[in-house]
Amino acid sequence: MRVEVINTGSELLLGQVINTNVSHLGQKLLSLGLKIERQTAVPDGGIIKTILAEAIKRSDIIIITGGLGPTPDDISKEMTAELLALELEEDVQILEKIRKRIESNGSKMRNINSKQAMIPSGAVALTNNNGTAPGIYLKQSISGRKFHVFLLPGPPRELNEMFTDSVEPILKKIIIHNDGSLIECKNLFFSGLGESELASRIDDVLDLNDPQVEYGYCIKPGGIIFRCIGENSAVLDAEKRVTESLKDYYLGDGINSIQEFIVTTLLLRRETVSVAESCTGGLISSLITDVPGASGVFNIGHITYSNAFKNRVLDVPNSLLQAHGAVSREVVISMAEGSLMKSHSNHAIAVTGIAGPSGGCPNKPVGTVFIGLASKGEETLVIKKIFETDRISFKEKVSMCALSLLRQRLCSLS
Repeated sequence: MRVEVINTGSELLLGQVINTNVSHLGQKLLSLGLKIERQTAVPDGGIIKTILAEAIKRSDIIIITGGLGPTPDDISKEMTAELLALELEEDVQILEKIRKRIESNGSKMRNINSKQAMIPSGAVALTNNNGTAPGIYLKQSISGRKFHVFLLPGPPRELNEMFTDSVEPILKKIIIHNDGSLIECKNLFFSGLGESELASRIDDVLDLNDPQVEYGYCIKPGGIIFRCIGENSAVLDAEKRVTESLKDYYLGDGINSIQEFIVTTLLLRRETVSVAESCTGGLISSLITDVPGASGVFNIGHITYSNAFKNRVLDVPNSLLQAHGAVSREVVISMAEGSLMKSHSNHAIAVTGIAGPSGGCPNKPVGTVFIGLASKGEETLVIKKIFETDRISFKEKVSMCALSLLRQRLCSLS
């Protein structure tokens, strides 16, 4: 079945709002075995009618987002009804729900709000628990060609819940009613290889011209996703071949970042991690705690930016700092082992470096960083890198490199 998404709103094209709806819809549809074939963003106005007229000629399911508000520029519903020659009728129950919601917030119901209670004849209204605009579902037929139209509110908080509660059940019935054929999607996460090297190795084990499967690559924090979409058995066969061939670099299906892999793995191992950061200023801790479930594995983040607090918080000896400098192999070992001891974690990451643009010297130029990893019962690891880039990119690269070091250790211990 061909699926098309039309995102409405001038704010999307003016750069005032980032379009996150298509990303959410794409992921949710794939979980049902559906794939967006085309996505269009259009400004508010009559062009919505033109684009919808084109869409219904080629697509079986059309999802329109935005344009269901009370203001004059919100006309998605009106344009849809006009195109399909449907009357708009006031739904008394919906009108009362809108009134109660507005007045429960201490506001006054205005005439303009009643516009949202107008529903195309024959349409199914979809409940909105987070706003005043109900969604709309229409099953239509033109010249014997059947198609389905969903109109959903633009705000993600409203759209996301409505899709899960109301749209998904309808889509499942549509799929079953048709041929019931679903596509399979695998998002295989690899880390430790560059994109070109990964692609070359995959090319050695797969026929990338197989018409049954669509392949693609997507760079993610700390790794690359190799995407396989297509006929079920062909996708599963491709997954088996690729993961067996690249098992040393494969982190899992559906994982979107190296930090997600780390949190998931630590939870399974019932282990914990702490972090001692200098030059990254807390970014490593932030990346780990962005992952749901991190509270079960993350103990503490020490952000010891100054030498005084490296000594006071992590017990880094002043003699080491004076003899070798804060940016050194010796100090990063002491930071990692100090964090490990004080936090009673299973693993501790430490970083110290020169983010720039000043502070470098001939033997330690700007961009120099030492990354350490201490683990209970294991030798403390240290790597030295030089990232010649701007300050923000430096912090990002160091953080990914530090997480990759922990990823490698966890893989070696499994």
